[in-house]
Amino acid sequence: MESKFKGLVLSALFAALISTGCFIIIPLPGGIPIVIQDMMAMLSGLILGSVYGAIAVFVFLVLGSIGLPVFSGKAGLHVITAGPTGGFLIGYFLSAIVGGLILAIFLNKKTEHSNARQYIFIAIAAVAATVVAFTCGIIGFMHVTHKTLAESFLMVVVPFIPGNLIKIAVMIPLAKKFRKTVQLA
Repeated sequence: MESKFKGLVLSALFAALISTGCFIIIPLPGGIPIVIQDMMAMLSGLILGSVYGAIAVFVFLVLGSIGLPVFSGKAGLHVITAGPTGGFLIGYFLSAIVGGLILAIFLNKKTEHSNARQYIFIAIAAVAATVVAFTCGIIGFMHVTHKTLAESFLMVVVPFIPGNLIKIAVMIPLAKKFRKTVQLA
């Protein structure tokens, strides 16, 4: 019971971190800004695990859907269903699940891993979570803008590659450090 309560409290805290990520925004011409919300959503899965990480992202999505401007300064369900970033928002949820599941499989508590192997598994999970978020983002962007896959890839992925490589490099040591501290996943 105590672990469940701890998980829910940490999920609420991560929902707040994801939400505050909307205040760090760099607008770009294509309509998809550079934000740290994706990194925070992925970290929720990497640190809290797939269940509590997904709860954190779900709470963030509910807050934005009911009117709090946490979707890069926008709010409302229409941002998810009809906005160019809606696919990314759904991708945040799925990326938290995927990142958490990968680490649950590879970093289970029954097997002791060297530090190097832990970093490798966390890197794999971070990259997979990023791929999931961007795949959902491309699909959502194509649906709303009616652009081709190639056009969408050039607008939605290519400009963000350097920033996402930096985000992955930041997520790896943070996840390594805080997974051990939190001990939920």
